[in-house]
Amino acid sequence: MRRFCLSVCFAVIFLGRVPEVFAQPAFVNGLVIRGNILDATEQSGANAGRFGFFSDIYYDPWRNEWWALSDRGPGGGLYDYATRVQRFTLSVNPVTGRISNFRVRETIKFTDPKGLLSAPSALVGSSNALNGLNPFALNGDGGILGRSFDPEGLVIDPRTGHLLIADEYGPSVHEFSRKGKLLRVFLTPENLIPKAGSSANYVAPRDACVVPPAVGPVPPFCGLKAGRQDNRGFEGIAITPDGRKLIAVLQDPLVNEGPHSATQSDDRGRDGRNLRIVVFDNDWFSRTYGTSIGQYAYQLEPQAAVAARINAVKPGDATDTDPRQGRNIGLSAIVALNEHEFLVLERDNRGIGVDDPGAVHVTGSKRIYKIDLDGALDISGIELPDDGNLAAAAIVPVTKSDVFIDLAAQTLLPNGTQAEKWEGMAIGPRLLNGSHLLLFGNDNDYSVTQTGAGEQLDVYVDFNGHFAKCPLDQQTLCQLNDLGPFSEPVPAGHFLIPGVLHAYKASAGDLVGYVRPTPWSGLLHWWFAHRGPSATRTTIATTMAFCNSVWVARCQPGASPVSCRAGVSPRAVRVFPRLILATPRMAGGRSAHSTRPRSWTACREACAAACAGISRHRR
Repeated sequence: MRRFCLSVCFAVIFLGRVPEVFAQPAFVNGLVIRGNILDATEQSGANAGRFGFFSDIYYDPWRNEWWALSDRGPGGGLYDYATRVQRFTLSVNPVTGRISNFRVRETIKFTDPKGLLSAPSALVGSSNALNGLNPFALNGDGGILGRSFDPEGLVIDPRTGHLLIADEYGPSVHEFSRKGKLLRVFLTPENLIPKAGSSANYVAPRDACVVPPAVGPVPPFCGLKAGRQDNRGFEGIAITPDGRKLIAVLQDPLVNEGPHSATQSDDRGRDGRNLRIVVFDNDWFSRTYGTSIGQYAYQLEPQAAVAARINAVKPGDATDTDPRQGRNIGLSAIVALNEHEFLVLERDNRGIGVDDPGAVHVTGSKRIYKIDLDGALDISGIELPDDGNLAAAAIVPVTKSDVFIDLAAQTLLPNGTQAEKWEGMAIGPRLLNGSHLLLFGNDNDYSVTQTGAGEQLDVYVDFNGHFAKCPLDQQTLCQLNDLGPFSEPVPAGHFLIPGVLHAYKASAGDLVGYVRPTPWSGLLHWWFAHRGPSATRTTIATTMAFCNSVWVARCQPGASPVSCRAGVSPRAVRVFPRLILATPRMAGGRSAHSTRPRSWTACREACAAACAGISRHRR
């Protein structure tokens, strides 16, 4: 049976074209998207329906769906905002990879109808919504996370279609249905939870004791002593091709993981370059399901190298602490190539954005790297050395490649302006020559900033160094270039900061080892667990006959999915609707959307994936 399976898979592979090989992914084109577009709620206003650009992007190859994640909202954690995820469509030229026609199709708000999280104490628009308000503002207690939610990373489980979201407040990982209903909260490792003293505090900053603006007299929130830095929690998440592991990345080092200066008390984590990648068990049948099963060290590029690139363009624009090593340089996204290799997006905080609307500062780092977890030391339960020297402590970090893509090498914005927050990254559809589209997007912070008193202001820019800040959703009574009173209209030629998408074409050689997310291995895993080995052997035999007669013999280039299914025996249709043709029904009776192949390429890849899964189970 194993030999038969391999012969089928080889037949499938050799029917494909030989892919082109590129030195590295080539930039194709991009889109600049107006900052005032609305999401599918079509509600006007920044706090209602203004589209929140790309905190993350995910492409679901089995459903041919694009998803975009919006973060905690335009209020910076100070305003009521129902957090949400967006499904969009994008035209992709199957030959060149050129993108066009971005359209928002569906907006899904995250809710907790089962009450898995504590209800808010604040009066908000929807009490069961996961809300962008910070934990103190929502719950009246900085030590209660509750339904406070700052979503930053997104993947879709290929077995169920469920949404898995990485949150920055916690940091935490949540599982939602395709309607946005909370299904599970993964257990956050204790060493990541932010603590002031010995107690959890999700709103405390790194050092100074402050009172939250516009809150009134309350006990001060003093500096964190351990756990993630404020506003530096989980920033991205990946899922392995079989769906059984989740990999979340912290944006920057932990507060208590240096190096710490003997003369500075305010450098908590901000001078470090060693952050943590956290692996969660997403295997339903594992005893550790829903918990962390590994942590690994990732080393950011040294600050001196980033500063040198900046100063080569604009002397004196960077210093030893600007951009800050462990604060202004960090990871923003991760995507899986296979079980142990990933692409990561590392960037600084420079470029046009709400904090630098005049784009005064030169960018130094907007880079994609390949990393490999194989061979890295699991540092669960290990505190990284105070001096940051991993080698001396015999800690092996993840392997990191040379630069895979430099996003700053291309820009679509006027006058060579660079976008600040590149945060979305996805491996898109397979192109006709065997290449894949890679898509990257920026987070524009809704083009909204906040004053020290918490007042929201829209930010308009002209890409020539000029800008205007206006009361939210208004274009009058604006302040120009941070000078003078709020009394002017928005000048002509000024616009809300846009969203940006970049498309790259990556050859099979660029993405060597890449494995698409596949529901097949997960379904076989489910079948084995629920039906036992004897039934699984019968399943394998019938599946192979089905695979051979239909996917290879009947699926020809250009054939429609209906043609691919023509001539299937009634028995095969009865036995395998879950495995190959129709909607897979997973544990607990929940259904995912159809995973039916939609093209000749999908037919071939489905066969190869099914055969690979069957071979593993036979062994």
